[in-house]
Amino acid sequence: MLSRRNKTGAMELDMTQGQPLSLITKFIIPIILGNIFQQFYSVVDTVIVGQFVGVKALAAVGATGTISFLILGFMQGLTTGFTVLTSQRFGAGDREGVKKSVGNGYVLALIITVLMTAVSVVGMHGLLGMMRTPEDIYGMSYTYIIIICWGMGFNILYNLLSSMLRSVGNSRVPLYFLILAALLNVVMDLVLIIVFHMGVAGAAVATIFSQGVSGLLCLLYIIKKVPLLCIEKRHFRLEKWCVKNQLSIGIPMALQFSITAVGTIMVQTALNMLGSTVVASYTVACKVEQFVTQVHAAMGMTMATYSAQNRGIGNLTRIRQGAKVAFWMSTVYSVVVYVLLEATLPWVVRIFLTGDLTEVLSYVRIYITICGIFFTTLGMIYIYRNVMQGCGFGFLPMMGGVVELLSRAVMALVAARLLSYAGVCWANASAWCLAGIFLWIAYKFVMKRMVQNQERELEEGALE
Repeated sequence: MLSRRNKTGAMELDMTQGQPLSLITKFIIPIILGNIFQQFYSVVDTVIVGQFVGVKALAAVGATGTISFLILGFMQGLTTGFTVLTSQRFGAGDREGVKKSVGNGYVLALIITVLMTAVSVVGMHGLLGMMRTPEDIYGMSYTYIIIICWGMGFNILYNLLSSMLRSVGNSRVPLYFLILAALLNVVMDLVLIIVFHMGVAGAAVATIFSQGVSGLLCLLYIIKKVPLLCIEKRHFRLEKWCVKNQLSIGIPMALQFSITAVGTIMVQTALNMLGSTVVASYTVACKVEQFVTQVHAAMGMTMATYSAQNRGIGNLTRIRQGAKVAFWMSTVYSVVVYVLLEATLPWVVRIFLTGDLTEVLSYVRIYITICGIFFTTLGMIYIYRNVMQGCGFGFLPMMGGVVELLSRAVMALVAARLLSYAGVCWANASAWCLAGIFLWIAYKFVMKRMVQNQERELEEGALE
């Protein structure tokens, strides 16, 4: 049996048995679609703002992308880390352990959400100034990002609950609610921007409202359909062993996101020195790249659940098998999507902007040509980082983020000094390459260490 259906009809996928290829494929497809629809929020904002408000407004939204990644990425890392324990307890068949991890996750997420909202709102002016945000887009940039910050709780609600559902093998339900939310986001964007002329503020409000709807729908589904994740008052009591486990995984995951985001902020700072047109072009290029690489992100989520469940029963051989399958799936996809992008780029750019796009297209092509070559190593980052995190190792994946930061920082400084757009593009490409290789080596080390620990435990048990 590959899946378990509880008495209310909710489906959970047991990834501790069966062929890794079929399991990974079955689990990843809803996540890919869900990630694409989640990116749809961002892409729709970009398209509608670019088409109906203008290039400067598009640059303003793009200039805050790295800040959103810094703040929301930190919180996503935490919430994902909190549910690794949930997945491990599910794999081990520990029902009470699952419920305790869920209750502790709610409390920890609430505390950190309040703190992060306060810090981000207070420090936003200083951060935009430090990044040398162009004066002609500063006001719109601040308006957009401050609304996103005030609404980060909605984003966190969905990320936490969808991670909980995936931790017990349910990757389909978050997709359904994301589709609904994406459609709602489109309607609200059109109404708030075109009808009420709210500009970038309308795009921000539409995004956080749609995320809130998807989060609330996940909560209602859990309450009605997933008794395994429904908890009682006693489960909200913080327990030392549970908090220690969740923070030991969640904090390194969050820091890894933040370290990567700091590097992208340095890149954005170098980019801002090149003017609004270049910023807008880079924004389009990044939206395209982020959209097509959602398969890599989905593979990472899949491998986190796969490795955590199998770690729960101590089956290291299956973890290795799954990682190998994931690598080849990711590699084939990377090559195919790069070729397709190079062939269709003029039509893709036309989706975002109107008018004479000769200059914009040239900048977008430079980015895609340079970074697309390294889509394979980007896939390696997601796979090996999430396998290690799913097994409960947080330090080495975080150090992979440090490698990314150092590479981006060096290239960003060079690009800023030379005022080089190509240098900005190489900052991302070099970071993916070096971090991918580092995490592959770290994965080999971690697997060897786990095998040695397992063999030693078996020997000690035999002696007893």
